[in-house]
Amino acid sequence: MLALRLLNVVAPAYFLCISLVTFALQLFLFLPSMREDPAAAPLFSPALLHGALFLFLSTNALGNYVLVIQNSPDDLDACQGASAKRAPCPPPSTHFCRVCARVTLRHDHHCFFTGNCIGSRNMRNFVLFCLYTSLACLYSMVAGVAYISAVLSISFAHPLAFLTLLPTSISQFFSGAVLGSEMFVILMLYLWFAIGLACAGFCCHQLLLILRGQTRHQVRKGVAVRARPWRKNLQEVFGKRWLLGLLVPMFNVGGENSKQRNK
Repeated sequence: MLALRLLNVVAPAYFLCISLVTFALQLFLFLPSMREDPAAAPLFSPALLHGALFLFLSTNALGNYVLVIQNSPDDLDACQGASAKRAPCPPPSTHFCRVCARVTLRHDHHCFFTGNCIGSRNMRNFVLFCLYTSLACLYSMVAGVAYISAVLSISFAHPLAFLTLLPTSISQFFSGAVLGSEMFVILMLYLWFAIGLACAGFCCHQLLLILRGQTRHQVRKGVAVRARPWRKNLQEVFGKRWLLGLLVPMFNVGGENSKQRNK
């Protein structure tokens, strides 16, 4: 349990460090390296468009990250005294988390990167957090590839060029042909790629469970759920104003039944 509580502190710090490093690279390396096209209007300069797109992705990722933490999944009324007695709640979807030491309604899992449980009240923000984190990382990787291609005059036209970039760069780094800052960007390319793919896969998995009306906790415990139309399951999590929540980080816009549903 001590190791889990320590991971609950280290994982969010790791995420915030990666976010700060990404912002610094975008601000001090990628944006200044973009040469404005004299033929293009200032409003549509590559640097401005790149900065606006990255700001949109990162704002939604960090905004939903904060909302996952602030939008507490606690529902102590669903099981009075469960946090003190650690007794199982009558609703099969209600679960007591030993790491958080609290009860979660429609418990899905405990996310160590947010240091919080994912339940009925913050599921939508968690899915959007995974989506925009994946897009921000993959977009940063594309911008980093463009930067490395321009600085080191490397062509990525070959499909295996990205896979062989790291071993080739390591040998060139020790020979002095690649600077430390350039080597750091190359390492970040693979980290962005790994985080982007992991978050994309996790987002798709969560969406599949939402369409089925299930949670990971229910699947793990083998709890049967009532068959419902997938549109109703989707609307229960994302609400009727799902487009607004997709564009702007905001609290859950689902209906009231999302807080009262027990199965």
